[in-house]
Amino acid sequence: MNNTPQSLRLHIGFYGRCNAGKSSLINAISGQTVVIVSDVAGTTTDPVVKSMEIGGIGACSLIDTAGFDDRSPLGEARRQQSLRAADKTDVAVVVCGAQSDYSLEREWVEMFRGRGVPVVVVLGKSDMLVSAKTTAEAIADQLGVEPIVVSASERSGIEKLMGAITDAAQRADRSAERSILGGLVERGDRVVLVMPQDAQAPAGRLILPQVQTIRELLDRGCTAVCCQPDELLGTLAAFATAPKLVITDSQVFARVAECVPQGVALTSFSVLMACYKGDAKAFVEGAKAIDTLTEQSRVLIAEACTHAPASEDIGRVKLPRMLRAKVGEALSVDVVGGSDFPSDLAPYDLVIHCGACMFNRRHVLSRLERAAEQGVPMTNYGMAIAHLTGVLPRVVMPE
Repeated sequence: MNNTPQSLRLHIGFYGRCNAGKSSLINAISGQTVVIVSDVAGTTTDPVVKSMEIGGIGACSLIDTAGFDDRSPLGEARRQQSLRAADKTDVAVVVCGAQSDYSLEREWVEMFRGRGVPVVVVLGKSDMLVSAKTTAEAIADQLGVEPIVVSASERSGIEKLMGAITDAAQRADRSAERSILGGLVERGDRVVLVMPQDAQAPAGRLILPQVQTIRELLDRGCTAVCCQPDELLGTLAAFATAPKLVITDSQVFARVAECVPQGVALTSFSVLMACYKGDAKAFVEGAKAIDTLTEQSRVLIAEACTHAPASEDIGRVKLPRMLRAKVGEALSVDVVGGSDFPSDLAPYDLVIHCGACMFNRRHVLSRLERAAEQGVPMTNYGMAIAHLTGVLPRVVMPE
């Protein structure tokens, strides 16, 4: 379980006001003191993540967040952190306390529902209420859903809550239950993977998309043959019959396309990640926006991970160079990494996202939805490079 990447875990986020009982619930569910519990408002500041295994669901990440009514000097910053956590949440648990107005809770419930994220509503700290029944009725009246009444200290209602979370998990859109390769391969197929080991390749290991793709090929009974770009022609010549599929690093798309016969299917790791983690059709449409760019345009390049840039970094060097070669040297390109993704995308004419191997599917879809709401096209590295090199019409994608 501890070896399961965060990107493949079900992310269960706990949201509510300060002292609603979010942290206590996470401790009760995990059976450990994962987060500090205190009567002092604002004890939880940055989101706290606990990895665990839940029966009926599998590997999960429980996310504890700051109270969304935090009025401390850092309250707004903490609220923004909670909103970032919401972007990656597959199942939202909204914890309510005893008060007369639940408008804030309703706002967050509606936000999650608008994104298609299943929501579980909870009345916490029921052991401290004069009448949990009356409070639960008030919540149901204002939120339109009957809350699960729980007490972390007495462990009452926890089993019912876990059942509700398990049911919600079955409705969540999860990349962990999707296939990277879809119907592109069948048992017995031979697949060639072109994997440049350049300055950006981590010493002694492969990058996550390569590892995940190789593992799926092996699980599906395929033969995976790996090579570097210079070895591709020799590798193809060694086959008595052509392989079913060639998967390449997007950075050498054009070079590989010249070597691969027209009858052999061609794609890239980044394209596969785009389909696995996001919306392939939206990304393809977003790539077409490259043709509308001018030297007055502004492009945002977003990376899921943060790292020290290499001399030929794809996001900071190669992609901007390719875009400017097509559009003009005056094209403006901004680069952000990790969770730093602007809430206001209006200044941009195009967003180009990395393969997002470090993000779960919900996180990528949240960014796509934000771009769509603001009318800004969005694509990903593989789609953009395939379009820029004229290879995109040939590229195959899983359904």
